Amino acid sequence: MPVKFTGLFENFTKIHVVVVGDVMLDTYWWGNVDRISPEAPVPIVSLQHKELRVGGASNVALNTASLGAKTTMISLLGADEDGNTLKRLMQEKHIATDYIISAEGRITTNKTRIMGRNQQMMRLDTELTSDLNEEQENLLIHSFIACIEKEKVDIVILEDYNKGVLTEKVISSIIALCKAKNITTAVDPKKKNFLSYKGINLFKPNLKEVKEGLNIPQVLPTENSLISVHDALQSVLGHDISLITLSEHGIFYKTNHTHSLIPTHVRNIADVSGAGDTVIAVASLVLAASNDMQLAAEIANIAGGLVCEEVGTVAIDKHRLLKECIELLND
Repeated sequence: MPVKFTGLFENFTKIHVVVVGDVMLDTYWWGNVDRISPEAPVPIVSLQHKELRVGGASNVALNTASLGAKTTMISLLGADEDGNTLKRLMQEKHIATDYIISAEGRITTNKTRIMGRNQQMMRLDTELTSDLNEEQENLLIHSFIACIEKEKVDIVILEDYNKGVLTEKVISSIIALCKAKNITTAVDPKKKNFLSYKGINLFKPNLKEVKEGLNIPQVLPTENSLISVHDALQSVLGHDISLITLSEHGIFYKTNHTHSLIPTHVRNIADVSGAGDTVIAVASLVLAASNDMQLAAEIANIAGGLVCEEVGTVAIDKHRLLKECIELLND
């Protein structure tokens, strides 16, 4: 029976997503490259304009907000100009920032990309990656408690970029609080805390992260190999669902009852930046709206491919995604 995608996408507006994790400011300096510097063997970029975008965990929030979901961002950033700019950008994109903490002693992550001829020439990172101290951890946890006590929350996405916001204490506290409130949880993990997300509902690494996190030198992008990976992960995490992105090989998911290896759709790839953010955002939102993991994986697979056709981190286009879902999944 064909899926009623229009109705599903309309239901996104009824879902409240809370994203917790490492937010960052993405700065793009766009210019032209016409010659090599006489001072050193490097290209000269003649700057044309500067662009500011939300990045990291705030890009996950941008994707859910762009699909119409009520979206709240919870994080701890620096009490600095970049932090103020990032909060303003989120608010402009209809992302609630009421529970974000600005803290002295932290700096807001800013990744500055210098772009020439639509290619990245250089990236300059301003960041602090040490874990939050105990006081900051408690502030973040109390902010999260305030949010779920006041708001009706359907799903919480933990977005880990190894910048220190998601410590073991923060992770375990949030998962326990969500279990007590019967709130679905999802995570896009990184190596440092890879096996700290015990009891999570949806665990979404990529293939490289699986190899590093489980210390497996080789994982084949085949169904049997990936089922074994899920079993190995589940023996440690006790989670419900694995969703593993496989780059050009597609996406794999497994629950306790179903699994599937879904191939990619043909794309003109321009930039893979932010594709993982889009996949976790879309998969989590569809799962919350439909309780159908097969459908969530199928739609997230399409969404991840679509954003790879754009340069830099961009939010998924709701109308384009809907159109492609109808064309590709209702054959």
